[in-house]
Amino acid sequence: MARIISYREAIREAIAEEMSANEKVIFLGEDIGAYGGAFGVSKGLLDQFGDARVIETPISENSFVGIAVGAAMTGFYPIVEIMFMDFITLAMDQIVNHAAKIHYMYGGQINVPLTVRVPSGAGKGYGASHSQSLESWFVNAPGLKVIAPSNPYSAKGLLKSAINDPNPVIFVENKMLYDLKQEVPEEPYYLEIGKAEKVLAGTDISLISYGRALHLSLEAAKIAKESGISVELIDLATLKPLDVDTILSSVKKTGKAVIVEEGYKTSGIGAEIAAIIAEECLEYLNGKVVRIAAEDCPIPSSIALEKAVLPSVDKIVEAIRKACFSYE
Repeated sequence: MARIISYREAIREAIAEEMSANEKVIFLGEDIGAYGGAFGVSKGLLDQFGDARVIETPISENSFVGIAVGAAMTGFYPIVEIMFMDFITLAMDQIVNHAAKIHYMYGGQINVPLTVRVPSGAGKGYGASHSQSLESWFVNAPGLKVIAPSNPYSAKGLLKSAINDPNPVIFVENKMLYDLKQEVPEEPYYLEIGKAEKVLAGTDISLISYGRALHLSLEAAKIAKESGISVELIDLATLKPLDVDTILSSVKKTGKAVIVEEGYKTSGIGAEIAAIIAEECLEYLNGKVVRIAAEDCPIPSSIALEKAVLPSVDKIVEAIRKACFSYE
Protein backbone atom coordinates (compact mmCIF):
# COMPACT_ATOMS: atom_id res chain seq x y z
CA MET A 1 0.00 0.00 0.00
CA ALA A 2 1.26 3.47 -0.85
CA ARG A 3 0.34 7.02 0.11
CA ILE A 4 1.55 10.45 -0.90
CA ILE A 5 4.07 12.03 1.48
CA SER A 6 6.69 14.76 1.26
CA TYR A 7 10.47 14.43 0.94
CA ARG A 8 10.68 15.72 4.53
CA GLU A 9 8.21 13.09 5.79
CA ALA A 10 9.97 10.33 3.85
CA ILE A 11 13.27 11.14 5.56
CA ARG A 12 11.59 11.31 8.97
CA GLU A 13 9.98 7.91 8.37
CA ALA A 14 13.32 6.38 7.36
CA ILE A 15 14.92 7.60 10.60
CA ALA A 16 11.98 6.45 12.75
CA GLU A 17 11.83 3.02 11.13
CA GLU A 18 15.54 2.37 11.62
CA MET A 19 15.49 3.68 15.21
CA SER A 20 12.53 1.37 15.92
CA ALA A 21 14.27 -1.60 14.34
CA ASN A 22 17.63 -1.14 16.08
CA GLU A 23 18.17 0.45 19.50
CA LYS A 24 21.78 1.15 18.51
CA VAL A 25 20.60 3.78 15.99
CA ILE A 26 20.96 7.23 17.59
CA PHE A 27 20.32 10.73 16.23
CA LEU A 28 22.44 13.82 17.02
CA GLY A 29 22.33 17.46 15.99
CA GLU A 30 21.45 21.06 16.78
CA ASP A 31 17.76 21.80 17.51
CA ILE A 32 16.65 18.33 16.40
CA GLY A 33 14.63 17.67 19.56
CA ALA A 34 11.72 19.86 20.72
CA TYR A 35 12.21 22.29 17.82
CA GLY A 36 12.14 19.49 15.25
CA GLY A 37 15.18 20.53 13.22
CA ALA A 38 15.89 23.59 11.10
CA PHE A 39 13.66 22.23 8.30
CA GLY A 40 11.19 20.26 10.42
CA VAL A 41 12.54 16.83 9.50
CA SER A 42 12.83 15.52 13.06
CA LYS A 43 9.49 16.69 14.51
CA GLY A 44 8.11 14.09 16.91
CA LEU A 45 11.23 11.93 17.09
CA LEU A 46 12.18 13.20 20.57
CA ASP A 47 8.76 12.21 21.93
CA GLN A 48 8.96 8.83 20.21
CA PHE A 49 12.49 7.83 21.19
CA GLY A 50 13.50 10.04 24.15
CA ASP A 51 16.53 12.23 24.79
CA ALA A 52 18.93 9.31 25.25
CA ARG A 53 18.64 8.54 21.52
CA VAL A 54 17.58 11.91 20.05
CA ILE A 55 20.49 13.95 21.35
CA GLU A 56 20.50 17.77 21.29
CA THR A 57 24.03 19.06 20.81
CA PRO A 58 25.77 22.41 21.37
CA ILE A 59 26.67 24.50 18.32
CA SER A 60 29.94 22.66 17.76
CA GLU A 61 29.90 20.60 14.58
CA ASN A 62 33.41 19.18 14.85
CA SER A 63 32.69 18.02 18.41
CA PHE A 64 29.36 16.29 17.88
CA VAL A 65 30.45 14.69 14.61
CA GLY A 66 33.53 13.47 16.52
CA ILE A 67 31.26 12.01 19.21
CA ALA A 68 29.27 10.27 16.48
CA VAL A 69 32.45 8.83 14.93
CA GLY A 70 33.45 7.44 18.32
CA ALA A 71 29.97 6.03 18.90
CA ALA A 72 30.05 4.34 15.49
CA MET A 73 33.40 2.73 16.33
CA THR A 74 31.85 1.18 19.46
CA GLY A 75 28.80 -0.40 17.80
CA PHE A 76 26.27 2.40 17.42
CA TYR A 77 24.71 3.61 14.15
CA PRO A 78 24.72 7.40 14.54
CA ILE A 79 22.73 9.72 12.29
CA VAL A 80 24.02 13.29 12.41
CA GLU A 81 22.06 16.30 11.13
CA ILE A 82 24.16 19.30 10.05
CA MET A 83 21.85 22.34 10.02
CA PHE A 84 23.16 23.68 6.67
CA MET A 85 25.66 21.97 4.39
CA ASP A 86 27.89 25.04 4.63
CA PHE A 87 28.45 24.23 8.34
CA ILE A 88 29.87 20.81 7.51
CA THR A 89 33.14 22.63 6.81
CA LEU A 90 33.51 22.90 10.61
CA ALA A 91 33.52 19.09 10.88
CA MET A 92 35.81 18.28 7.97
CA ASP A 93 38.58 16.92 10.18
CA GLN A 94 36.32 14.35 11.81
CA ILE A 95 34.70 13.34 8.51
CA VAL A 96 37.62 13.38 6.07
CA ASN A 97 40.58 12.62 8.35
CA HIS A 98 38.91 10.17 10.72
CA ALA A 99 35.54 8.67 9.73
CA ALA A 100 36.61 8.09 6.14
CA LYS A 101 39.99 6.51 7.00
CA ILE A 102 39.55 4.55 10.24
CA HIS A 103 38.44 1.33 8.52
CA TYR A 104 41.56 1.47 6.32
CA MET A 105 44.00 2.53 9.04
CA TYR A 106 42.93 -0.30 11.38
CA GLY A 107 43.19 -2.96 8.71
CA GLY A 108 39.43 -3.46 8.41
CA GLN A 109 38.98 -4.31 12.11
CA ILE A 110 36.74 -1.29 12.79
CA ASN A 111 33.77 0.01 10.83
CA VAL A 112 32.26 3.51 11.04
CA PRO A 113 28.53 3.18 10.23
CA LEU A 114 27.94 6.94 10.38
CA THR A 115 25.30 8.82 8.36
CA VAL A 116 25.71 12.60 8.05
CA ARG A 117 22.56 14.33 6.73
CA VAL A 118 23.15 17.76 5.18
CA PRO A 119 20.53 20.19 3.76
CA SER A 120 22.19 21.74 0.71
CA GLY A 121 21.52 24.19 -2.06
CA ALA A 122 20.20 27.65 -2.78
CA GLY A 123 16.87 29.14 -3.84
CA LYS A 124 15.73 30.93 -0.71
CA GLY A 125 18.08 33.91 -0.62
CA TYR A 126 19.97 32.60 2.40
CA GLY A 127 23.24 33.97 1.06
CA ALA A 128 26.80 32.82 0.57
CA SER A 129 27.29 30.85 3.80
CA HIS A 130 23.90 29.04 3.87
CA SER A 131 23.29 28.02 0.26
CA GLN A 132 26.17 25.95 -1.05
CA SER A 133 26.21 22.50 -2.65
CA LEU A 134 29.54 21.03 -1.55
CA GLU A 135 29.00 17.36 -2.38
CA SER A 136 31.94 17.22 -4.81
CA TRP A 137 34.33 17.84 -1.88
CA PHE A 138 33.23 14.54 -0.31
CA VAL A 139 33.22 12.62 -3.58
CA ASN A 140 36.90 13.53 -3.73
CA ALA A 141 37.60 11.94 -0.31
CA PRO A 142 38.42 8.19 -0.33
CA GLY A 143 36.40 6.19 2.19
CA LEU A 144 33.14 8.11 1.97
CA LYS A 145 29.90 7.31 0.15
CA VAL A 146 27.79 10.23 -1.09
CA ILE A 147 24.06 10.10 -1.80
CA ALA A 148 21.88 12.91 -3.21
CA PRO A 149 18.28 11.73 -3.80
CA SER A 150 15.87 13.73 -5.97
CA ASN A 151 12.49 12.51 -4.67
CA PRO A 152 10.73 11.15 -1.54
CA TYR A 153 10.79 7.51 -2.68
CA SER A 154 14.53 7.39 -3.25
CA ALA A 155 15.21 9.57 -0.20
CA LYS A 156 13.52 7.10 2.13
CA GLY A 157 14.92 3.94 0.59
CA LEU A 158 18.46 5.25 0.26
CA LEU A 159 18.55 6.78 3.75
CA LYS A 160 17.51 3.46 5.30
CA SER A 161 20.31 1.76 3.36
CA ALA A 162 22.78 4.48 4.38
CA ILE A 163 21.98 4.07 8.08
CA ASN A 164 22.72 0.33 7.82
CA ASP A 165 25.83 0.75 5.68
CA PRO A 166 29.06 -0.14 7.53
CA ASN A 167 30.80 2.87 5.95
CA PRO A 168 30.40 6.63 6.56
CA VAL A 169 27.81 8.17 4.23
CA ILE A 170 27.20 11.83 3.40
CA PHE A 171 23.46 12.15 2.67
CA VAL A 172 22.74 15.35 0.71
CA GLU A 173 19.17 16.73 0.94
CA ASN A 174 18.48 19.76 -1.26
CA LYS A 175 16.41 22.05 0.96
CA MET A 176 14.15 23.07 -1.96
CA LEU A 177 12.91 19.46 -2.17
CA TYR A 178 11.57 19.11 1.39
CA ASP A 179 7.98 19.96 0.34
CA LEU A 180 8.07 17.78 -2.79
CA LYS A 181 5.40 15.04 -2.56
CA GLN A 182 5.27 11.60 -4.15
CA GLU A 183 3.66 8.21 -3.67
CA VAL A 184 5.76 6.17 -1.24
CA PRO A 185 5.05 2.61 0.00
CA GLU A 186 3.94 2.24 3.62
CA GLU A 187 5.91 -0.99 3.90
CA PRO A 188 9.60 -0.67 4.79
CA TYR A 189 11.93 -0.92 1.80
CA TYR A 190 15.60 -0.36 1.01
CA LEU A 191 17.23 0.91 -2.18
CA GLU A 192 20.66 -0.13 -3.36
CA ILE A 193 23.36 2.52 -2.96
CA GLY A 194 25.23 3.16 -6.22
CA LYS A 195 22.38 2.68 -8.68
CA ALA A 196 21.22 5.40 -11.07
CA GLU A 197 17.70 5.54 -12.50
CA LYS A 198 16.68 6.18 -16.10
CA VAL A 199 13.88 8.75 -15.63
CA LEU A 200 13.24 9.27 -19.37
CA ALA A 201 14.25 7.02 -22.25
CA GLY A 202 15.57 8.90 -25.30
CA THR A 203 17.76 8.58 -28.36
CA ASP A 204 19.31 11.99 -29.17
CA ILE A 205 21.14 13.11 -26.01
CA SER A 206 21.90 11.95 -22.45
CA LEU A 207 20.96 14.43 -19.72
CA ILE A 208 22.65 13.43 -16.45
CA SER A 209 21.70 15.04 -13.15
CA TYR A 210 20.66 14.53 -9.50
CA GLY A 211 18.91 16.26 -6.60
CA ARG A 212 16.96 19.43 -7.32
CA ALA A 213 18.73 19.92 -10.66
CA LEU A 214 17.08 16.70 -11.82
CA HIS A 215 13.69 18.46 -11.75
CA LEU A 216 15.02 21.40 -13.79
CA SER A 217 16.42 18.86 -16.24
CA LEU A 218 13.06 17.12 -16.51
CA GLU A 219 11.38 20.41 -17.46
CA ALA A 220 14.14 21.13 -19.98
CA ALA A 221 13.74 17.66 -21.51
CA LYS A 222 10.04 18.34 -22.09
CA ILE A 223 10.83 21.63 -23.85
CA ALA A 224 13.51 19.96 -25.96
CA LYS A 225 11.01 17.30 -26.98
CA GLU A 226 8.81 20.03 -28.49
CA SER A 227 11.79 20.84 -30.75
CA GLY A 228 12.06 17.21 -31.79
CA ILE A 229 15.00 16.34 -29.49
CA SER A 230 14.61 13.01 -27.70
CA VAL A 231 16.30 13.27 -24.27
CA GLU A 232 17.40 10.35 -22.10
CA LEU A 233 17.36 11.61 -18.50
CA ILE A 234 19.49 9.87 -15.86
CA ASP A 235 19.04 10.47 -12.12
CA LEU A 236 22.37 9.59 -10.49
CA ALA A 237 20.88 9.38 -6.94
CA THR A 238 24.28 8.19 -5.64
CA LEU A 239 27.35 10.29 -6.44
CA LYS A 240 29.84 7.85 -4.92
CA PRO A 241 30.00 5.06 -5.85
CA LEU A 242 28.89 6.36 -9.24
CA ASP A 243 26.82 4.14 -11.54
CA VAL A 244 29.30 4.39 -14.40
CA ASP A 245 27.69 1.55 -16.39
CA THR A 246 24.36 3.37 -16.67
CA ILE A 247 26.05 6.64 -17.69
CA LEU A 248 28.25 5.02 -20.35
CA SER A 249 25.44 2.84 -21.70
CA SER A 250 23.31 5.93 -22.25
CA VAL A 251 26.08 8.06 -23.81
CA LYS A 252 27.12 5.22 -26.14
CA LYS A 253 23.52 5.12 -27.37
CA THR A 254 22.93 8.86 -27.80
CA GLY A 255 26.46 10.09 -28.58
CA LYS A 256 25.91 13.35 -26.67
CA ALA A 257 25.81 14.40 -23.01
CA VAL A 258 24.79 17.32 -20.83
CA ILE A 259 25.55 17.11 -17.10
CA VAL A 260 23.59 19.31 -14.70
CA GLU A 261 24.40 20.00 -11.05
CA GLU A 262 23.81 22.78 -8.50
CA GLY A 263 27.37 22.60 -7.18
CA TYR A 264 30.19 24.72 -8.54
CA LYS A 265 31.42 23.93 -12.05
CA THR A 266 35.16 23.81 -11.42
CA SER A 267 36.16 20.29 -10.24
CA GLY A 268 32.50 19.48 -9.77
CA ILE A 269 30.46 16.31 -10.28
CA GLY A 270 30.04 17.23 -13.95
CA ALA A 271 33.78 17.53 -14.41
CA GLU A 272 34.27 13.98 -13.10
CA ILE A 273 31.54 12.53 -15.31
CA ALA A 274 32.83 14.38 -18.37
CA ALA A 275 36.29 12.92 -17.70
CA ILE A 276 34.86 9.41 -17.38
CA ILE A 277 33.01 9.82 -20.68
CA ALA A 278 36.22 11.06 -22.35
CA GLU A 279 38.20 8.13 -20.97
CA GLU A 280 35.69 5.37 -21.63
CA CYS A 281 33.62 6.23 -24.69
CA LEU A 282 35.13 9.16 -26.57
CA GLU A 283 34.74 7.27 -29.85
CA TYR A 284 30.97 7.17 -29.41
CA LEU A 285 30.59 10.96 -29.11
CA ASN A 286 29.24 13.01 -32.01
CA GLY A 287 28.70 16.25 -30.09
CA LYS A 288 30.18 18.27 -27.25
CA VAL A 289 29.90 17.23 -23.61
CA VAL A 290 28.38 20.26 -21.89
CA ARG A 291 28.29 21.04 -18.15
CA ILE A 292 25.67 23.20 -16.43
CA ALA A 293 26.45 24.17 -12.82
CA ALA A 294 26.47 27.09 -10.41
CA GLU A 295 28.80 29.90 -11.39
CA ASP A 296 32.15 29.87 -9.57
CA CYS A 297 31.23 32.68 -7.18
CA PRO A 298 29.67 33.01 -3.71
CA ILE A 299 25.89 32.46 -3.78
CA PRO A 300 24.22 35.91 -3.57
CA SER A 301 21.47 36.84 -1.09
CA SER A 302 19.58 38.76 -3.76
CA ILE A 303 16.98 36.41 -5.25
CA ALA A 304 17.52 37.89 -8.72
CA LEU A 305 21.30 37.45 -8.53
CA GLU A 306 20.91 34.02 -6.97
CA LYS A 307 18.83 32.89 -9.96
CA ALA A 308 21.48 34.28 -12.28
CA VAL A 309 24.29 32.13 -10.85
CA LEU A 310 22.30 28.88 -10.49
CA PRO A 311 21.34 26.32 -13.15
CA SER A 312 17.98 27.03 -14.76
CA VAL A 313 15.63 25.38 -17.23
CA ASP A 314 16.61 27.93 -19.90
CA LYS A 315 20.33 27.23 -19.39
CA ILE A 316 19.75 23.49 -19.68
CA VAL A 317 17.65 23.84 -22.84
CA GLU A 318 20.38 25.98 -24.38
CA ALA A 319 23.00 23.38 -23.38
CA ILE A 320 20.95 20.57 -24.96
CA ARG A 321 20.75 22.49 -28.23
CA LYS A 322 24.46 23.38 -28.05
CA ALA A 323 25.39 19.72 -27.56
CA CYS A 324 23.04 18.49 -30.27
CA PHE A 325 24.05 20.96 -32.95
CA SER A 326 27.71 21.61 -32.07
CA TYR A 327 29.04 19.43 -34.89
CA GLU A 328 26.60 20.58 -37.56
